[in-house]
Parts: sequence; C-alpha cells; structure tokens
Amino acid sequence: MTPRLPLEDIRVIDLTVARAGPTCVRQLAGWGADVIRVEPPPDPADPGLTGSRHGCDFQHLHRNKRSLSLNLKAPGAREVLMRLVGSADVLIENMRPPVKDRLGFGFAAVHAQNPRLVYGSISGFGQDGPYAGRGGVDQIAQGMGGLMSVTGLPGGGPVRAGIPVADLAAGLHLAAGVLVALHDRDRTGTGRWVQTSLLDSVIAMMDFQAARWTIDREVPPQAGNHHPMSVPMGCFESADGHVNIAGAGGRLLDSLCQVIGLPGIPEDPRFDSPAKRSANRGELNALIAERLRTRTTAEWVAALNEAGVPCGPVYRMDEVSADPQVEHLAMTEPVQHPALGRLDILRNAVRMTGAPGTVRAPSPDIGDHTDEVLAELGYPRAEIDSLRVQGVI
Repeated sequence: MTPRLPLEDIRVIDLTVARAGPTCVRQLAGWGADVIRVEPPPDPADPGLTGSRHGCDFQHLHRNKRSLSLNLKAPGAREVLMRLVGSADVLIENMRPPVKDRLGFGFAAVHAQNPRLVYGSISGFGQDGPYAGRGGVDQIAQGMGGLMSVTGLPGGGPVRAGIPVADLAAGLHLAAGVLVALHDRDRTGTGRWVQTSLLDSVIAMMDFQAARWTIDREVPPQAGNHHPMSVPMGCFESADGHVNIAGAGGRLLDSLCQVIGLPGIPEDPRFDSPAKRSANRGELNALIAERLRTRTTAEWVAALNEAGVPCGPVYRMDEVSADPQVEHLAMTEPVQHPALGRLDILRNAVRMTGAPGTVRAPSPDIGDHTDEVLAELGYPRAEIDSLRVQGVI
C-alpha cells in the first residue's frame, strides 16, 4: 500500500509567480497537498516564462503540481476561479497588494466565497503602509533588512547573499503560518489571512544580529568569514583550499590549539577570556591561520574531528554532491519528465517517519490539467470547450 501523504486532503490554489510564493507552495505540495497552479494560457507571440519552463529552476520550483490555464483578466475567469475557491482549503498569492483586489480575488472576496479557506499572501513590504504598493525583489529586501550590511569582508562594502534569502525565508515563513492557520481552522471552522513580506522575513532572519541593535543598541559590522561574536570561529586557508572551524572557548579551544600546535593559546594573557579573544581576534586568527596553511583541508578535517572540534571543508556544488554524508542523506529524488527524461530534484529538507518522499511528479506544462480540474469542478465538456474558445482557458 502507498503510504498516506500528510496533506493529501488539502487542496491549494497556487496564484504565485517568481520565487517566494512558489517556495511556500512547494512545501505544501511536497507533503501531498493537491496543488492547482493557476497561470495564463500560453501565448505563442509572447512565450514569457515558457521560454525557460524546462529549465532547472522552473523544474525545481514547481514539481508536484497540476496546471490550470486561466486568463484572470478575461470575462468569465473570475467565476471559474471562485468555483475553484469553493473547493479549496488554501490560496497562496504573492502579487502586489492592490492587484488582487482589482482583479476581484482579494481576501474579503475569497473569504466571502469560502469562509474556511486559508488565504496566504507574500508581498515585498507588507499589505499596508507607505511601501505597500511597491514591487518587491529579493536583493532590495536583503539591503533594506540589514543583511547586506553584515555580509562580506570588513570595509569591503555591502554584499548580497549568494542565494535569494529574502524569497526563501518568506516562502518558508508563510508555509509555517499556513499550517498553523489550518490547524486553527480545524478548531474554529474559519480560515485566516496569513501574511508575510520579503522585508519582514529578512529582518526576522537577522536574528541575533538584529537583537544586537534592538536590545543592546549596537550596530553590527561586517565580520567576513569569521563569526561576528564567537572567537575563534570561521573560515581559514589550508594548504590546498579552505576549512571552517568552530573552536571558541573551553574544551573546544583547548583541543583546537593542541591539534594545530599552539597549546599555549588558552593561557596566553592576550586570549585567556572570551572578551580578550574578541578584542584581539585579528591577532589570534592570524596565529591560527599560519598553522592551518601547513596541511591540507582533508588532513585538518580528519585531525580536528578526531579531537572533537567541529570543522568542515568549503565545497563547490559538485563537491557537495560527492560528499559521502550528502550521498547518504539522498538530498535528491528522481522524477521522469515526459520531455526532459530523468530529473534529480532536491527534496524537502525535512524527513518524517511513515511518509514517502517529497518529490513525486515533475513540473507540469501550462494547462496540462485544465480539462481535468474543470471536470472535477462540475464543468461539462461543452462548457469547457466554450471557455477555451472565449480565451478564458
């Protein structure tokens, strides 16, 4: 028997674009939700996203979904969407706040149609306030949320993170909020409007760096590849690459210094307390760096782990995949795409006993399931054909 999927009784309407919204929906789809992605019918004169639809990024973002082609600007489209709303448990959108109301499917309209539906929204800056109407982009949120001010080498100017942190954080935060709202609905019978923004999410992800300001009124500076507060902890050159080491204090510091040949460091009056190590971090890191350049990354990783000091190499993505622990974790799951063949897709990072894998189907082409979904909603064949002629689907 096929194991039951945890969210297989939940239907999700996916009205998302770009990355933040699809990241949220991907979590729900991975645990079995019936996700219906609503997107405009293909336009041969303007392929838009379809030009990269078979690319790795699209296939990564939109697996496990069904696709309903629906021109939301066409007369008659709202009736189709609202019928779908009546059958759904969740709707996720990440449009600019005024757009959904202008198209007639803002929270108030959808809640009136289906009071049990959980409505999830991601915006750039919030659903109201002075910036509510602005379009949101990951890097802009990284800058406005403070992330770029603490990323990069000291004095080197702001640096963006190498992944879309704002988009990913917003999607994950919204997914958690939607699951909370679904649990609440089971008790109250009423769906809630769950909201986050790229800016909300980046600021929340600033974590202890934000707390340094909100509580201690300290503006955190750039610290490069070393931990901003724990010393020594960071990235050091080896004889053939780089190694990350965490040996800040106590037994870890003692073991680190023994392994690298600096046994006197913990008692050195320059470094014999956390405050002194922080004040003299440059001098201490230079001493450690000099020793670490004498052996290869693999040699240090083996020796330090043997001594119980957390450490690890700095990999390129191809090296990540080749690592034996990553191979053991099986971070990809294969699916068969009708045009692209086998695709190895990154799975959800969470495992759950008794639940199957989180990748089951490749990303659909536009409208692959239009007729199927409309038939489930009760549309007869003739009416489906009529909607297609009218350009609604």
